[in-house]
Amino acid sequence: MMNNLHPGQMCADLEQLWHQNFPLAKAMGLKAENFTDHCLTTSAPLVLNTNIHGTAFAGSLYSTLAMTAWGLLHLEIQVAGLEGSIIHADGNIDFFKTIQTDIVAVASFTDHLDSIEELRDTGKTRLTLTTVVEDGDTVLCQFSGSYLARLNR
Repeated sequence: MMNNLHPGQMCADLEQLWHQNFPLAKAMGLKAENFTDHCLTTSAPLVLNTNIHGTAFAGSLYSTLAMTAWGLLHLEIQVAGLEGSIIHADGNIDFFKTIQTDIVAVASFTDHLDSIEELRDTGKTRLTLTTVVEDGDTVLCQFSGSYLARLNR
């Protein structure tokens, strides 16, 4: 990681940012679990995010996956030594199987590293990030979201 940033502290700071600025994140118990190799893993306990069937609530899944992607972009901007504002512009989610356990979401930035250079060079970037919930090799739920980022000047 650049700038001597510690992944564990970055996750703790991200979680605090979410809980202070996005009331839904706190109510859902959203946690930033791990940030390594341009991947962010988050979790939200099923007990706080259930529907009437006792499975993961679709709204909680959308929110968790969208905030995971937002959080990943936030961390990548921070790692690059930049400060920016991020807007979630659009999103789509596909539900393939019901989720009966705690929600664990993973987003990867490895295919978007050029977006940070675009942000650095032009002051803005737009990209589409994907977040998944998996059970082994099976994708249970997949989110694709469009995000806009601008440098704070």
